[in-house]
Amino acid sequence: MTVHIAIPILREFSNIPHLLSDIGNQDYNDIKCWFCVNNPEEWHEDVSRAADIEDNRKTLEYLNKNKDENFIVIDKSSRGRAFPLKNSGVGWARKVLFDKIAGVADDNDLIISMDADTRFGNDYVSSVMENFSCHKNVMALCVPYYHPLTGDERQDLGILRYELYMRHYMVNMLRINNPYAFTALGSAMAFPVKSYRKVRGITPRQSGEDFYLLQKFRKSGELLLWNDSPVYPMGRCSDRVAFGTGPALIKGLNGDWSSYPFYNPLIFDEVKQTFDSFSCLYHADIEMPMTQFLKNVFKTENLWDPLRKNYTTEKAFIHACVVKVDALRILQYLRYRQQSVEAFSVEVSQAERDRLYEIENELRKSHDGTIT
Repeated sequence: MTVHIAIPILREFSNIPHLLSDIGNQDYNDIKCWFCVNNPEEWHEDVSRAADIEDNRKTLEYLNKNKDENFIVIDKSSRGRAFPLKNSGVGWARKVLFDKIAGVADDNDLIISMDADTRFGNDYVSSVMENFSCHKNVMALCVPYYHPLTGDERQDLGILRYELYMRHYMVNMLRINNPYAFTALGSAMAFPVKSYRKVRGITPRQSGEDFYLLQKFRKSGELLLWNDSPVYPMGRCSDRVAFGTGPALIKGLNGDWSSYPFYNPLIFDEVKQTFDSFSCLYHADIEMPMTQFLKNVFKTENLWDPLRKNYTTEKAFIHACVVKVDALRILQYLRYRQQSVEAFSVEVSQAERDRLYEIENELRKSHDGTIT
């Protein structure tokens, strides 16, 4: 089984030696590494982006100098080869990488999605490979992650605050056993090539592409949430994507965490009540906590009759409800309800991060991954 590591790269020259060292130290040998060095074509005419263009040029030079037959370097950075601005960003880079791999790989080969600033242990690839060997029918793997601290007190507080936001969300989604309990990090996911083909690939976005890809996988089957070897993404301020760790730190360190609140656990309980009601919905409409919100979102008073007509068994109907009320709708509901419930606070500290990390890992291990 060949493992294909897919790595989009933008302004990462300082991290490339560490990345190649981690890859070279893997205890699994059948690895191909795919790099997409990318930026918008328009940046070549933008003086303010000259340093980014130069950083990518140095990266291309370094990769090409050090590559072998198992390194494939895709140049989407140089003048005349770069992405058009409207079709640029990490989502497009991941699409290029995944599509290229899917064009040549076997169905049972694995794709590990990675970022250039993420560190991982010598057993990472072999642990992912072994995990899929033991779970042959799953769609994808969400790898546990842990952001190393930098020693800069202000930045570390930002890293801890953002990671606590993600862990608080994940722990509550696992607590209510929701089928969309996953954390979307492009540097912490893996999937068989056959899964990627089954969902017809990734929808390219300038950011958030990992969330939507995992949601597509989840609607098609099961997700694995545990892997013995975690990844260690770098937490740093960055404007390379519209949202995610980098932009969150920029906003947060400027005092604005409004986009990343600690949602009141009571709202997660409302989500659970809604999902638990799907079997009753098969027989007749009933009021659920999310009912009015869903009517507003889907712009209809008749949410469930079309599903009853199209899905004639209770099991198929419940599955259709789960597909309809997906991870995006849940997140939108959390944001909507957060405005009218009591604020919830979490201590921002390394000790609290580590406490939630342990709780989350135990829940990940016990989660069965089924969609209904």
